[in-house]
Amino acid sequence: MSEQSGSNRRDFLKTTTAAAVGSGLASGWGVIPGAHAQGSDEIRIGLIGAGGRGAGAVADVFKGHESGVRLVAVADMFGDRSGQALKRLSEQYGARAAVKPEHVFTGFDGYQKVLAVPEVNYVILAAPPGFRPAHLEAALGAGKHVFCEKPVAVDTPGIKKVLALSAQANAKKLSVVTGLQRHHQAGYIETMKRVHGGAIGDIVSARAYWNQGFLWKRDRQAAWSDMEWQVRNWLYFTWLSGDHIVEQHIHNLDVINWAKQGHPVKATAMGGRQVRTDKAYGHIFDHFAVDYEYPDGTHMLSMCRQIDNCANSVSEALVGTKGTAQVDKYEIAGATSWKGDKDPISPYVQEHIDLIKAIRGGVHVNELPHTVDSTMTAIMGRMSAYSGKAITWDEAMASTESLVPASPQLGPIATPPVPMPGQATN
Repeated sequence: MSEQSGSNRRDFLKTTTAAAVGSGLASGWGVIPGAHAQGSDEIRIGLIGAGGRGAGAVADVFKGHESGVRLVAVADMFGDRSGQALKRLSEQYGARAAVKPEHVFTGFDGYQKVLAVPEVNYVILAAPPGFRPAHLEAALGAGKHVFCEKPVAVDTPGIKKVLALSAQANAKKLSVVTGLQRHHQAGYIETMKRVHGGAIGDIVSARAYWNQGFLWKRDRQAAWSDMEWQVRNWLYFTWLSGDHIVEQHIHNLDVINWAKQGHPVKATAMGGRQVRTDKAYGHIFDHFAVDYEYPDGTHMLSMCRQIDNCANSVSEALVGTKGTAQVDKYEIAGATSWKGDKDPISPYVQEHIDLIKAIRGGVHVNELPHTVDSTMTAIMGRMSAYSGKAITWDEAMASTESLVPASPQLGPIATPPVPMPGQATN
């Protein structure tokens, strides 16, 4: 997903990075620009969470910048993960990924040690989402600019913490870009400009899908505690991932929220665990379907599924009073028809180009507000599917249930039961 396409990257950067802040960041729903002076131009990365996503994010920074960026500190729960990531990055990027052994940390407190490394000025948060509010709080508290993977929380208490942290980022003029990379994807940006400009009229309905097959899992080893097994297989535990409606389908939900420039006020959902039933897959659902309702009465049909040998679709569509938009294909049909061009650069690279350009240019950006809304949209859908009840936004925001252990540590931790609609509370 991080491979580039289209024109040569060096030529592309020469012609577009000067405008990256104005075209990419400023176009995202909920992004807040402002002034903030910076010191050194060198970006020194501290990576928190060295799995495939974290190592991939570091590679994306390097792909977008031929110089002026270095990886200087890494933390992961487990040393083998850090070692594998550093080996791959060093083989590809040489000295830029040459981290001193004393700056490689493990354990639940490894993130704090990365943030204490004085050189670090750009933090990538890519540990499992359940840890994200705590990691974000520490990174902003340490005065660091942040690239923060999505989602930003797995429950309402986490959402409320991140809302407060968003205000803190604004007050401190610390920039935060999140992993909802479609906000940095040229085709999505142009499509949304046209939708917001009235190309399809008023939106009257929407569809958002992420239907695919099974994802990876790691077989349990005899030496692993319950906690280690769960963290290594974080996708399959709601306290770590939020379930796949939150961890993955957030992308599509976010696109519809972007189009509507706001979040839904109600979710009525169904879902279950029909095929992926083995205990190796934790306790999450393998499919969801949600009817979301927006304040103006617009409905969105949301579907996400992780079951092999079924129809797949990762897409977003809008129906308006004057036409339709197949947003993922950059297509508008109706009174005004249009088809966008292929993206000239990977959005996974572009999001780092945009953030680093903002930092170096003294422009403050904060993508937490719309990411909070889209994360909470997904959580509200999960609450409805788990419980079998219609859930309003206000009800979801009033939840006090905290899924994440207050003081996680290696050792025993039970796998929660599979939620049963009509019996589970949320």
